[in-house]
Amino acid sequence: MSHQIGKCLAVIIFCSFFSISAQSAEEAQEESYVMNNDRMDEIIRRLDDKVEGKKGYWQFKIGTVVVTVITDENADRMRIIIPVIETEKLDKDTLYRIMQANFDSTLDARYAIAKEILWSAYLHPLTSLDDDQFITAIGQTINLVSSFGTSYSSGLLNFGGGDSRAIQEKELIQQLLDKGRAI
Repeated sequence: MSHQIGKCLAVIIFCSFFSISAQSAEEAQEESYVMNNDRMDEIIRRLDDKVEGKKGYWQFKIGTVVVTVITDENADRMRIIIPVIETEKLDKDTLYRIMQANFDSTLDARYAIAKEILWSAYLHPLTSLDDDQFITAIGQTINLVSSFGTSYSSGLLNFGGGDSRAIQEKELIQQLLDKGRAI
């Protein structure tokens, strides 16, 4: 009987140790993947070594497109914005088409209007982003700029059920992922 108690005790100790070790590993993994200004800065500098600004406000180029990333760590928010066109140059049909695209072909990035400019924008909680999501977000936002007037697509999946039959622009997003991922 004492042999059985010893076995049970060994199993309990092993399970407890394994549970603590697994929990610690999970916590460590979660902490290492929490997006913050430092992590974002590393990724942005991998994408463009001529970044301007400071942590929390970056401007950089992907090709010829100037990308602005703004974060607020206290509010746990981030946004990527790129100007597309002045609103005075937009007609009613184009505005209607933009709203259709926001329904089914822009995916996570969106067209938005502020300060008399049409923007390509991506807004998200900061800490829940992982590296690939952030890099993909940059690609989606750029694709909305480059596809303006044609497919109005972020370059990823077309949600469907709407009016867009977008051409997929996945190539830019894959190039950014390859360049921006940690080695």
